[in-house]
Amino acid sequence: MIHKIEIKNENLHGSFSNEYKPILTVKSGDTIRMHTPDIEWGYSKSKGEKRDFFKSNVNEADPRHPMIGPIKIAEAKPGMVLEVKLNDLVPGWYGTNWAGGKSSWQNDHLGLTDSERIRLDWELNSNTMTGTTIIGDRPFHVALNPFIGLMGVAPAEAGVHVTSPPRYCGGNIDCKELGRGSTLFLPIAVDGAIFSIGDGHAAQGDGEVSGTAIECPMDIVDITLTLRDDLQLTMPRALTPSGWVTFGFNEDLNLAAAQALNEMTELIRETYQIEKTEALALASVTVDLRITQVVNGVKGVHAILPHGSIR
Repeated sequence: MIHKIEIKNENLHGSFSNEYKPILTVKSGDTIRMHTPDIEWGYSKSKGEKRDFFKSNVNEADPRHPMIGPIKIAEAKPGMVLEVKLNDLVPGWYGTNWAGGKSSWQNDHLGLTDSERIRLDWELNSNTMTGTTIIGDRPFHVALNPFIGLMGVAPAEAGVHVTSPPRYCGGNIDCKELGRGSTLFLPIAVDGAIFSIGDGHAAQGDGEVSGTAIECPMDIVDITLTLRDDLQLTMPRALTPSGWVTFGFNEDLNLAAAQALNEMTELIRETYQIEKTEALALASVTVDLRITQVVNGVKGVHAILPHGSIR
């Protein structure tokens, strides 16, 4: 079955909780089509059209990233895995990113904490897959790589949880590999899974070093949600056009890297039925460790095993 969700206050929230009432219940294998707001909780369909602004449907003290949902998946149980297949992504016509002007570890080290906080407004072309901004009187162009920054299921822990740090159950992962044609696997922690999605990005480098990608609305987000009872995961995992991807999240970059690497060696061990030390040896000559982001409270590292690199 195909479900369609519109942008309106009733369909938006800005934090995670396993107590939030679902806006929709779907069955395993159902597809959902939606468009998502920008990071400022706004949306404009086309250039020249007024941007409408929205708010959360729950009473949150600190709503951050606007998310569509939550969506309940019938018969989802803790211990299962939710497969999120990204069938299609089309960014909107505009986007924004910011740099400098506030305290963060990178601004502190770059001497930009007390600088003016700058905002770059981008015009996006989803046909040519390019973004254009003006700095001074000079245009700058970048290639687009649209992806969804935030996908997650509700944590088992009680209370309200801010969106910023990614967790074992997903969330604000901000991994640029999670674009069209990718599949994200999330360990389910509560009945119904209680899935949320948002935070469209038009382009981002590994690290998201200024604190923001090109934050944009998405005109099309098309996903399929499938329950998997044949998988056992304690961390998110992804199958992407680049290869298999595992993740690590921690305030300490070394520990985030260790977690991503441990998840990858386990994947290789399981896939090829070898010992973990042997899996690590193979990983050392095939796997790329990349810094996902360094700006979300906890740092992210992802490990990529390219397709066909082990035969």
